[in-house]
Amino acid sequence: MTSQVSSPAEQADGTAVGEQRKPAGAKDVRRLNRVIIRFAGDSGDGMQLTGDRFTSETASFGNDLSTLPNFPAEIRAPAGTLPGVSSFQLHFADHDILTPGDAPNVLVAMNPAALKANIGDMPRGAEIIVNTDEFTKRAMQKVGYETSPLEDGSLDGYHLHPVPLTTLTVEALKEFDLTRKEAERSKNMFALGLLSWMYHRPTEGTEKFLKSKFAKKPDIAAANIAAYRAGWNFGETTEDFAVSYEVAPAAKAFPPGTYRNISGNLALAYGLIAASRQADLPLFLGSYPITPASDILHELSRHKNFGVRTFQAEDEIAGIGAALGAAFGGSLAVTTTSGPGVALKSETIGLAVSLELPLLVVDIQRGGPSTGLPTKTEQADLLQAMYGRNGEAPVPVVAPRTPADCFDAALEAARIALTYRTPVFLLSDGYLANGSEPWRIPEAGELPDLTVQFAQGPNHTLDDGTEVFWPYKRDPHTLARPWAVPGTPGLEHRIGGIEKQDGTGNISYDPANHDFMVRTRQAKIDGITVPDIEVDDPDGAKTLVLGWGSTYGPITAAVRRLRAAGDAIAQAHLRHLNPFPHNLGDVLKKYDKVVVPEMNLGQLATLVRAKYLVDAESYNQVNGMPFKAEQLATVLKETIDG
Repeated sequence: MTSQVSSPAEQADGTAVGEQRKPAGAKDVRRLNRVIIRFAGDSGDGMQLTGDRFTSETASFGNDLSTLPNFPAEIRAPAGTLPGVSSFQLHFADHDILTPGDAPNVLVAMNPAALKANIGDMPRGAEIIVNTDEFTKRAMQKVGYETSPLEDGSLDGYHLHPVPLTTLTVEALKEFDLTRKEAERSKNMFALGLLSWMYHRPTEGTEKFLKSKFAKKPDIAAANIAAYRAGWNFGETTEDFAVSYEVAPAAKAFPPGTYRNISGNLALAYGLIAASRQADLPLFLGSYPITPASDILHELSRHKNFGVRTFQAEDEIAGIGAALGAAFGGSLAVTTTSGPGVALKSETIGLAVSLELPLLVVDIQRGGPSTGLPTKTEQADLLQAMYGRNGEAPVPVVAPRTPADCFDAALEAARIALTYRTPVFLLSDGYLANGSEPWRIPEAGELPDLTVQFAQGPNHTLDDGTEVFWPYKRDPHTLARPWAVPGTPGLEHRIGGIEKQDGTGNISYDPANHDFMVRTRQAKIDGITVPDIEVDDPDGAKTLVLGWGSTYGPITAAVRRLRAAGDAIAQAHLRHLNPFPHNLGDVLKKYDKVVVPEMNLGQLATLVRAKYLVDAESYNQVNGMPFKAEQLATVLKETIDG
């Protein structure tokens, strides 16, 4: 017998529909169309690993998903404090989704700090699982609880599940030769097992992962697997969890193909490798570790078999200097960093503009200024990428919109750099870098041909008939200069940062020549071929919402909500920020109102207003977190009605 029932998830957001099934002798099973779960605890509690494993199993099950890791900048923040809380949010569904979700349906809080830091995001009716072992008087006082929130009625509006996770984990591992402290470290696996039971997640992948991760410590591997299974069994047998939930695979959300879960930084690393193979060039990364870009360096260092060479330099300046040298030598050259590193690299980026060599500058943006918020997200480097160099030094700018899109954005950035002989900025951010989603692995035949033709010999004839090589003689279509690999006979030429003479590349202080070279370099960037911007406007709206980068998910989710409510609104999203698409000006002038949501104080809006004289309205947020869909929907609704 089946019947429609209300579930905690449905009560929380009004969208998830539940179907209750209760076979004889079994607990209730309710079907949901989507769930948002947040794991939270100390930065040493393994919340990122727990969330990552739950995500991997969810991806293998076939759900669409989106994640939001959130952690302190400190390697080990003070235990039990609010600044030390680390969390991982996962939104998964039986249909296509775009964001990690606005409000969690389920919170797993490993201590009082985790509860206090996250309770404000929880809607009434949500499920809260707390580790009661950590709710000691001292731990609660540390975060400002005068009385226990588990007993004072402050959580009466939620479905509270008090579980002694630490005690249960230690008990489950008593047969292992571990100290109590060692056993307690596995409580995150107990929690993972419990949540895996609640949502019918596969288990084989996590057990295989644990065996591999602790291959050199089989006792630790066995203990973690035992804790994981104990959590599963606890959910199956305890009376406190009378219901489990099923979220069916998102079969209709994905085109046919082979999929995997992927983070933005991993997708970007794979995109760089693919670009080097499609260009038939060795890939060189000159980099210095910096959050949140370091994972690209880590990943590329694993792929020497694809001709990848990684160089961890002593500082940011050396990293880009080595990369530019590799570009001069004929490699697909990349440097990775974040905003503070871009500031240090700016002189060498200007040199790359002057030398007109292909170089990818990957900026994984984070909160600023200065050191700012290393582990929080922001979109505030756009104007730095556009103008943050001395002199007239134009650089193309490309921005991915989702974690999986980082793969395609890397290929596009490489296409522009190689075709037009220029450094290119690729602007990702911490939200994309650390977040993840399903990615369809492309077939090799779908990838663009990026083959490069190096200069082979003389390309200019002097008045006296002598054939010579001019390093700054340009392609008439792209204005790109020839790429001459050092050591090629007859292609010797000067290099350096002082202005060059048109054609010959000789040092020149001639005013007219400088004016010509400045304008030519600008014309080269302005002439880059980029696709027209596409507008999603099924209803002939009067209001357009224009975004760039990682705001794509929240904007699109907000637009869907408004259209479902009967409002007409158009949407367009920029990948190319310099040069802008050729049709952007015409698109903007078609609408009465243009709204530009950004995680900065209005940088794209400033560029749009200056270039197109359009009265674009900014909606800005700089709190280190991505927009919420409901938040944007409210703002856009006010704009439509205003």
